[in-house]
Amino acid sequence: MNEPFNAWIQGIWFYGPILGLGAILLLIGLSVMMFFRDFPRTISAGPNEVVSPADGTVVAIEDLTETPHYDGPCKRISIFMSVFNAHVNRAPFEGTVRDVRYAPGHYINAMNHESSQVNESNAMWLDTPKGPMTVRQISGAIARRIVCPVKSGTDLRKGEKYGMIRFGSRVELYLPAAVKIDAQLNDKVHAGISILARFI
Repeated sequence: MNEPFNAWIQGIWFYGPILGLGAILLLIGLSVMMFFRDFPRTISAGPNEVVSPADGTVVAIEDLTETPHYDGPCKRISIFMSVFNAHVNRAPFEGTVRDVRYAPGHYINAMNHESSQVNESNAMWLDTPKGPMTVRQISGAIARRIVCPVKSGTDLRKGEKYGMIRFGSRVELYLPAAVKIDAQLNDKVHAGISILARFI
């Protein structure tokens, strides 16, 4: 009567660690796949509307009088991309890439406001029919690679994919001071779909 039970215990003893390791590797694999998922998006924003460049949560909306990432006064919207968000970045408005500027840096938590100043980043300067815009991809505590294959002179459509940040990170959007901001703090936004601002 005890033999089947003993065999069952021995099976657990032998195969348990293997099954546990397999489950852990499966979870890791699924988690990595989440970072690279790329949902199809239908871009339906109006001609005066600015769409979100990233999936995530709006963590800051600011008026800036000056910044090295924009020529003159502007509005800045910061979006935190958690490890659960899709990490593909999209153009907030149609325009021509004027410049792409990469800056090496640290990898502190992208939720920290200081990450904007010290973390690795990549800024895409975009000339649009409504004025200049800048989108900055900023690495986070986990992110270790910013991808931005576009070059100066590239024409982008509104909502068109232009890059991604691998793992949790931050994206900042710099807009002309005259725009009307539609986004609010803690809004959950989606790249190419959510309306962050509009020209009036």
